Amino acid sequence: MALQRLQIEGEWFTDEGGHARILRGVNLGGDCKMPFTPNGHTNLPTDFSDHRTVSFIGRPFPLSDATEHFARLKAWGFNCLRLLTTWEAVEHEGPGKYDEAYLDYFATLCRMADDYGMYVFIDFHQDVWSRMTGGDGAPGWCFEAVGLDFTKFHEAGAAHVMQYKYDFARGGRQEDRYGTMTWSQNYRYPANALMWTFFFAGKTFCPDFMIEGRNVQDYLQDHYIGAMEAIAHRVKDLPNVIGFDSLNEPGSGYVGQSLAMGDAGKSLSGVKHRRPGLDWTAVDGLAVARGLPRDIERLKLDWEVKRVVSDGVERVNPNGVSIWLDGAACPFEQAGAYRIVNGKLEVLDEDFFRLRNGKPLAMERDFMGPFFQRVARAMRDIEPDWLLFAELDPGEGFAHGFPQDTPRGTVNASHWYDIVTLGTKTFGFPTWLNPYNGRTLEGGDAIEEYYTKQLGFIKEHSKELNDGQGAPTLIGEFGIPYDLHQASAYKAWAAGDRSDGPWEKHVVALDLMYNALDKLLISSAHWNYTASNRNDQAVGDGWNQEDLSIYSIDQRDNRNDINSGGRALAGFVRPYARSIAGRPLKVKFKRETGAFRFVFEALGEGETEIFVPALQYPNGFEVEVEGGRATRDDKNQSLRVTADGAGKVGVSITRL
Repeated sequence: MALQRLQIEGEWFTDEGGHARILRGVNLGGDCKMPFTPNGHTNLPTDFSDHRTVSFIGRPFPLSDATEHFARLKAWGFNCLRLLTTWEAVEHEGPGKYDEAYLDYFATLCRMADDYGMYVFIDFHQDVWSRMTGGDGAPGWCFEAVGLDFTKFHEAGAAHVMQYKYDFARGGRQEDRYGTMTWSQNYRYPANALMWTFFFAGKTFCPDFMIEGRNVQDYLQDHYIGAMEAIAHRVKDLPNVIGFDSLNEPGSGYVGQSLAMGDAGKSLSGVKHRRPGLDWTAVDGLAVARGLPRDIERLKLDWEVKRVVSDGVERVNPNGVSIWLDGAACPFEQAGAYRIVNGKLEVLDEDFFRLRNGKPLAMERDFMGPFFQRVARAMRDIEPDWLLFAELDPGEGFAHGFPQDTPRGTVNASHWYDIVTLGTKTFGFPTWLNPYNGRTLEGGDAIEEYYTKQLGFIKEHSKELNDGQGAPTLIGEFGIPYDLHQASAYKAWAAGDRSDGPWEKHVVALDLMYNALDKLLISSAHWNYTASNRNDQAVGDGWNQEDLSIYSIDQRDNRNDINSGGRALAGFVRPYARSIAGRPLKVKFKRETGAFRFVFEALGEGETEIFVPALQYPNGFEVEVEGGRATRDDKNQSLRVTADGAGKVGVSITRL
């Protein structure tokens, strides 16, 4: 198909003809975080000893199955992929040793996406640093390079890893051993915090820590960016590849924290951020890493009082296991942050991670800005027109916004979730309750307004980018767990219920989210499409009991039906303007009636394309156009509108 390259003009993606483009994308896919050979799904036991010999060829799916999956995504209206890979997938064998066969496989996926009319931006994904620290991303040899022994993380309590916590003989969902979304707590555990601090701020906090003649920060970033460059060279001539994500949901490590006060040092008010799980401080993490037992307060969400409260104290690393390799020393100890005296950690510089030369450090300004510059420079040395899809630490919630030195050609690719629905695997409708603060919303309109306000806050930060000229907002991740309410929909499916009833709340939740995106006229990438997804609460997307895939092979009961396997399709397969010969002004879709309204300011007589899914209009539809004329292509679920000339054009679609 040879899609036209995209560029940015203010808040819009635009093609070579000047058309504005709305990217309605999907993340492909959730299991790309894990090796294909051997199967790295987290519900399967492993000690990660094979980390140098794994293969990711086959994630997101084998090439022999690609036609089926791409055709399905096209039929559902997606025109963009946030295509996942990982640093580990490219460079798992060792430093500088790239998996050439995987690079060929990945490039083939990108070329095939163009055949189905899909733009691609490449996401070097990570969650809580690596598989060995409870997530995915970095290769295992990174730990050895910095002097850490990942085989000791579990015994020392330095990481929260499903494969070590899960009872494989028992099977099923195990909230008591590995609770919903607890993987994210790893950002606060020492194995994670150490690696993120090295990666972003090694030159600041441990300038003398050298690996192969380079500071640890340069060593890690050089290898990460080198893996990106390896893929970039393979896809540089593909016009549908429009850029790279900077780094999925990066952590800040200990940057900005007081040693003993922890996150309190980040708060201008001095009020400590309290989140469920172990309430780690930097001192706790450094001590546990050095092999010192530590008593740490555990926090929990109290549904009755609707706030985070104490749940007692837990002794971490009671056996005194060090996670440092024999002969390796903690670089922060050597740099003067603390010392060990008579088996106890003594703080020498409470503000070690907070101040330099009396100046407070800020993660965004001092570390993310230079990192964005490095990534953009490396990518654009290979293809000058590539866009940077930038992300900040999601835990900080835009505390300071994007750094001023973020490079031009940047897209705001921040993530957004309904945290209540994600964290509790329930969707309150018509009454939505936030157990973290007691806030209650009544009815769909109120929930939609709340979503719109949160997404609008993210969009507002796009104005800071590109020297104040603004940037497109593409929500890089959003979605819902499909195993809502104790997986009630799966149980209904297993009992033979093929009606829409079990999926009603899923549809409503997604509908409200897409309504908010439409209202703000922003692009998005739905999380996610996982080809290997199962209706099994221990498996789901194959990673840490998450289950957000819009497709499951367990629900594909008719190979001749392109929609078979889809989940709650009415919530996200919906009309939208893909390409606009002008600038969008208003979009509104009423799912219950099928009424669709799109208004745009035409710049001339160019053609505007609207996706009109048969799923929403099974008996057909009528079209009215003010200020132009329409041509239908029902076979391709497309409506093409040509304006009479410059000026406002309105398109109304009505369900028959």
